Amino acid sequence: MNKALVVDDSKTIRMILRRILTEVGYTSSEAANGREAMQFIEAGNHELSLVLADWNMPEMNGLELVKELRKRPELSSLKVVMVTTEAELGHMESALQAGADEYVMKPFTKEILREKLATIGILPLANA
Repeated sequence: MNKALVVDDSKTIRMILRRILTEVGYTSSEAANGREAMQFIEAGNHELSLVLADWNMPEMNGLELVKELRKRPELSSLKVVMVTTEAELGHMESALQAGADEYVMKPFTKEILREKLATIGILPLANA
């Protein structure tokens, strides 16, 4: 089964994202910020294929997390999607330049998230 990590300081958003991921065939874990996410990954959880990360979080924000993930060659195949309220074009450009594979703005629908996951090859296009 495919594995994902949901990184958001909102417990509610983590729950919503995990529910959607379960519907599309993923098991998922969660972290409340980028630092927790890195600790989870550094603990040997390299079997992840997807990270969904918020931008605005304490300790290590989503952009910092993306940059840290992209420094590590062993995580080069990991897909990273920013899921955030940051709607400015500059933020989107920064995230994509840092190595995010896609960008989803909150509020989002299940259909939008599924479409973005299909776009990056996580889901078949027929499921989008």
